[in-house]
Amino acid sequence: MEILIISGLSGGGKSRAASFLEDIGYYIVDNLPAEMMVKFADFCAASSGRYDRVALVYDVRAAEPFDLLINTLERLKTSGVNCRMLFLEAATRTIINRYKETRRVHPLSAKGLNIEQAVQMEREMMRPVRDHADFIIDSTSFSTAKLRSELLNLFGDQKDRTGLSVNVLSFGFKHGIPIEADLVFDVRFMPNPYYVAELKNKTGLDKDVRDFVFNFQQTHSFMEQLQQMLSFLLPLYAEEGKTMLVIAIGCTGGHHRSVAVAHEVADHIMKEGYPVTENHRDISR
Repeated sequence: MEILIISGLSGGGKSRAASFLEDIGYYIVDNLPAEMMVKFADFCAASSGRYDRVALVYDVRAAEPFDLLINTLERLKTSGVNCRMLFLEAATRTIINRYKETRRVHPLSAKGLNIEQAVQMEREMMRPVRDHADFIIDSTSFSTAKLRSELLNLFGDQKDRTGLSVNVLSFGFKHGIPIEADLVFDVRFMPNPYYVAELKNKTGLDKDVRDFVFNFQQTHSFMEQLQQMLSFLLPLYAEEGKTMLVIAIGCTGGHHRSVAVAHEVADHIMKEGYPVTENHRDISR
């Protein structure tokens, strides 16, 4: 029997991690008090295999001394249960942004703290738990797909893997390189539609912008070599067990050249037989 305790900071990704683990066969129990974990483990052991893989979500909401969790973790390990702990965290600014996006209330906000103070207090409170974790994931730069891939690498079996999916992402260098990118290609060498009056306020998804970008030989030469490289690389990534590949295509502002090229790259990858999503991060900036 395997018990995985999922702990970490509020906003660090525990709920999303629990959902992914549930998808690969873990039975999830949220916010189970530490004192009940040993009895729950006994229940699972007597279930004739029904609850062989269990994940227990435990965080600051438990409102009990964290040494109870640490002692329980050691008791389970000494009893022969395969018990491990996963701790999820993220940078303070990232957690604050996540709370702003979801409009949820931080569990420590009731103490009269602003959200930054609440995050810092929780980080200190959870430090002893973090120190006892078997696995620590910093989800600051993780997309949903990246978190799923990391959890599959740690806890998944071969049957849980569904093959390689590709996300093609356009962006503008002046807004920063996407931190989740696996491969980054710079297309700023191409003639820029921004300086053509009738194209300036359009995007690479418009036909006349696309036609402008692909009206130059250097664009066609680049695409031929890029597509050849991707046709070579994608099977190797899949063979290695990678489940998500992020390909970022960048130009200056992320409106014209990168968008047009990313669209063509996504079309090529789809024709190669891989699931692909297409996103344009800075197209509306």
